[in-house]
Amino acid sequence: MTTPHTERQQSYFHILKSMAMIGGSSVINVLFSIVKNKALAILLGPAGVGQMSLYLSIVDLAQALAGFGVQSSGVRQIAESAGTGDTDRIARTATALRRTSIVLGLIGAVLLAALASPIANLTFGDDQHTLGVALLSLAILLQLVAGGQIALTQGMRDIASLARIQILSGLATSCITVALVFFFGPAALAPSIVMSAAALLLICWWSGRKLRISRQAMSTGELVEEVAPLLKLGFAFMLSGILGFGAAYVIRMLVTWDGGIAAAGQYQAAWALGGLYAGFILQAMGADFYPRLTAAASDHAAANRLVNEQTQISLLLGGPGVLATLTFAPVAMWLFYSPEFYPAAEILRWICLGVLLRIVSWPLGFVIIAKGRQMIFFFSEIVSHSLHVVLAVLLVPRLGPTGAAVAFLGLYVWQGFMVYAIARHLTQFRWSGANLRTGMLFIVASGLVFCATQYLPPWQAMAAGLLVTLVLGLHALRSLINLLPPESLPMPVRALLSKSA
Repeated sequence: MTTPHTERQQSYFHILKSMAMIGGSSVINVLFSIVKNKALAILLGPAGVGQMSLYLSIVDLAQALAGFGVQSSGVRQIAESAGTGDTDRIARTATALRRTSIVLGLIGAVLLAALASPIANLTFGDDQHTLGVALLSLAILLQLVAGGQIALTQGMRDIASLARIQILSGLATSCITVALVFFFGPAALAPSIVMSAAALLLICWWSGRKLRISRQAMSTGELVEEVAPLLKLGFAFMLSGILGFGAAYVIRMLVTWDGGIAAAGQYQAAWALGGLYAGFILQAMGADFYPRLTAAASDHAAANRLVNEQTQISLLLGGPGVLATLTFAPVAMWLFYSPEFYPAAEILRWICLGVLLRIVSWPLGFVIIAKGRQMIFFFSEIVSHSLHVVLAVLLVPRLGPTGAAVAFLGLYVWQGFMVYAIARHLTQFRWSGANLRTGMLFIVASGLVFCATQYLPPWQAMAAGLLVTLVLGLHALRSLINLLPPESLPMPVRALLSKSA
């Protein structure tokens, strides 16, 4: 007979198992990123890293605009269809998702190619990069088509395939980028993005064969019926994506205008490292937690329980990583990049504080999406990203690239309060006592470690940060073990626990 306690243990185990699969693939991708970032830093320096970041910002913004949010809305539609167990309904939704992704990809590619010259002038201040921007239009087409397949895989909660796609695409991107830049220099940056997108599409196609979802013959009316909800919810996702990537693009422009393209490279280096460790946690939320929450969205008690469980696991996994990155930021810049990037360590520390708050607030944000509340989602995104840009406009001229990182922290201070208020309104959500204690513990500890790096000599700050990281890391490990069912633990761990008991 199962009890509520054992059910909760199984739920925690499911969350941790999904995170382990996605997180394991992310760890492997971290190794790929080390090689790629190190190579770009050595071969191109801060200016080349800055140019790459601007190209990627263009791709992200164009993809958010052309994609119309269909990848995110597709996950929700597929998850709902899969929840019914109706194979015909799943096939219809999948067919509509694939066709819509292709059409949107073609439209986005044509528009970016047509606007390549003004975009290049706006981004780089000259027309020397027009050809590179035009070439990125191919990446838009390839990534949007691949995104439709990823949405299908995610909506079906095929976590193993998602992890496989992540690993193979990370390997392909690193190999392609390093090889092309080594032989052709900065001129290969745009072609490397296109070839990486092509590799992603091939990997998604190969992995998608295992889902065995038939292609459904559909009339025009049936297709319109399926596409309409995709586009309706997708419109809110699209606007959110435009706001998010647009804000990131504007902030990179502010950093570039204030300190040059090398300053943009310093900021990009810190930004990439700041989200590296937390990335697997946030990806796991999208991969498994989002479909699970969608299925339970009508049951407020179940949805709130899922949010609290996801938050608790995320904090216990992410908190020690944030503390370690705060402590060893200069070492991380040397390991991942080169001594030229040491100034980015200060930027990285501010970003880490924002990342911790991001881990806390993200599960609550999924409540709005799972409930299908498009207008609330859209207006909350407008307010948050507008605040982000305003803070950057005020702080970058005073603090340089560090000002952009402080603006990121300010964004998630606001975001945390806002999404909590919205979740209280939608589902009567409350934080569990365990989450309140764990959250405050890591927030206070991160603040103390950050202050130590500011006011103590480097070796003393590093020693204090290491001590705090080890103590809270062991606390997090013990807490995770206590949350899981005993039978899920390895035999040596069970034996150790029985002895200590």
